[in-house]
Amino acid sequence: MKSLNHLIIKFLHRILAAFVLISLCVSISWAQEEVKKYEDFDPANFDANSTNITNSWFNLKPGTRSVYAGTTLDDNGVMQQHRVVINVTSLTKKIAGVNTLATWDLDYSAGELVEAELAFYAQDKKGNVWRMGEYPEEYENGEFADAPAWFCGVQEAIAGISMLANPWEGTPSYSQGWAPKVNFTDRGEVDKMGETICVPMGCYENVLVISETSEDEPGAFQLKYWVEGVGNVQVGFKGGDATQEILRLVDIYKLGAEGLKWMNSEALKLEALAYSRRGSKKVYGQTPPCIPLTEIR
Repeated sequence: MKSLNHLIIKFLHRILAAFVLISLCVSISWAQEEVKKYEDFDPANFDANSTNITNSWFNLKPGTRSVYAGTTLDDNGVMQQHRVVINVTSLTKKIAGVNTLATWDLDYSAGELVEAELAFYAQDKKGNVWRMGEYPEEYENGEFADAPAWFCGVQEAIAGISMLANPWEGTPSYSQGWAPKVNFTDRGEVDKMGETICVPMGCYENVLVISETSEDEPGAFQLKYWVEGVGNVQVGFKGGDATQEILRLVDIYKLGAEGLKWMNSEALKLEALAYSRRGSKKVYGQTPPCIPLTEIR
């Protein structure tokens, strides 16, 4: 009997040791993933539906206009009224072999336009939404100042993940894009799940909070609050974020055919500037012009 008990105990010890070893290997694997500078982008992971952004947390429907209002600190540390407008166009641009969907984003501080941006997204076969590149024009006192553009496959830039298909607490952080030539090294990580929040558009439960940071601003975090079926409803911060940006969703518009036509037209005006700006020709000039989604389907 003693011999049998001894064998059972020895067997259980081996199972426990194996379990600990597996857990350790998983932990090491996750740790290795966390320190990766950029994601393993592969155009083969995308198909003909890459412009159909249907991720339940981050869905982009052409003709949608989301408006956010709040405050931010300017370069002098003075609090300013802040307003951001995200316009989802029906324009597509092929980047690194993948058809992407364009948004035209406007950023106002103290009533003045300080940035206009074209951002490009694609959804892979698993449902992850990727940020494939962006063209941000920055303005000072109403004049053009800079355009730190980057695109996957140009100047060694690599696409990153804007939203995971299945975000969960404890999953490794992920690159949101890797473009060191313009100091774009943003990373995201699930901070919390199941939160409750109220903004001017309403109150929401089961809110997902993503914490974002970058290599240039260690210890500074932007918090984005996401609601399934709605999208981003609030932006906050923690740590040493110099901007202390706070934004809340105040309205969502569903533009009709004429509104979408106007939206596309304005986005194409910004693209025309992108091709003409001396500093951005090396980057934006490496991409084909935007075309309507109907022309690729």
